Amino acid sequence: MLLGRSVGSSAIVQIDFDNAISAVDELIRPPEIREFVAPGFIDVQVNGFAGVDYNDPSATSESIAQSVRTMFRTGVTRFFPTVITGSEERMTGAVRNLTRTRDEFRRNQLPEGQAMEAFHMEGPHISPETGPRGAHPIEHIRPPDVGEFHRWQEAADGNIRVVTVSPEWEQSVSYINALVRSGVVASIGHTKATAEQIRAAVDAGATMSTHLGNAAHPTLPKTHNYIWDQLADDRLTASFIVDGIHIPGAFFRAAVRAKGIERAVLVTDAVMPAMCQPGPYKLGQVDVELRSDGSVVIRGETRLAGSALRMDHAVGNSVRLGGLSLRDAITMATTNAAR
Repeated sequence: MLLGRSVGSSAIVQIDFDNAISAVDELIRPPEIREFVAPGFIDVQVNGFAGVDYNDPSATSESIAQSVRTMFRTGVTRFFPTVITGSEERMTGAVRNLTRTRDEFRRNQLPEGQAMEAFHMEGPHISPETGPRGAHPIEHIRPPDVGEFHRWQEAADGNIRVVTVSPEWEQSVSYINALVRSGVVASIGHTKATAEQIRAAVDAGATMSTHLGNAAHPTLPKTHNYIWDQLADDRLTASFIVDGIHIPGAFFRAAVRAKGIERAVLVTDAVMPAMCQPGPYKLGQVDVELRSDGSVVIRGETRLAGSALRMDHAVGNSVRLGGLSLRDAITMATTNAAR
């Protein structure tokens, strides 16, 4: 049994459950309770967590299970393990390993298996240009290839749900068409695309923007740029990393007002050092550092390499930095992500 204050109505509710929720009742004479209850959070972009890199094809099922159990403590009940730019062999190997692990968990009826909802492929069909590329390895960035997507999907048993792609490639429109026909969300990200290229991508079926405001040039034209173009298109739902590091509160507030709460989603973009102690770490062949301020950077640089954000903190930051109500912040981490 769980007692708490409903985020939607502030009424005190009692939730009865045994592995699954069996009843939710509003109490007539409730005790004084300050804690809120809400649906489990959904994070559609998690590269790694609690010392485990989901991009490592050799990650063990035991280590992945432990990382997911740690994630449960942050309120997340569903997430998309995210595979970033690498060689086709490494990316396919990573998604195959994640699929095998997920299937093992589900066969054994472990909650960790239900938590691994689907997979997100972030790259490699992104901009090779410094800035939009972010921390993705330039040597593995390549044009969109429908055949490669189908090889990933075969390795994933059809469980790839989101692919981040830049519209700047000549092949992007046909690639996005193929993703959409396969029931996959095409998300615009890590891009230097023009307004015309972004419009063509959305016309082809792209419906999402990956961590909008990040993976961009440090200086952009003030009124004509790929961030404004995505903000202005109501057909795109935008995800945001609200850790106080990736984007400032003023940008987040303005972006959410432009998009509307219903078209905004919270993500962590967490990497392996999340929930770990500050210090040096290795993401594949890339040396990174988790700093005491919570940022994850390429070692020796200021370039961000994912985040150490937890979703419960993202919700709190959305209230504190973004001026959102708790209800709206939770909607961005639950209902909107589920759509």
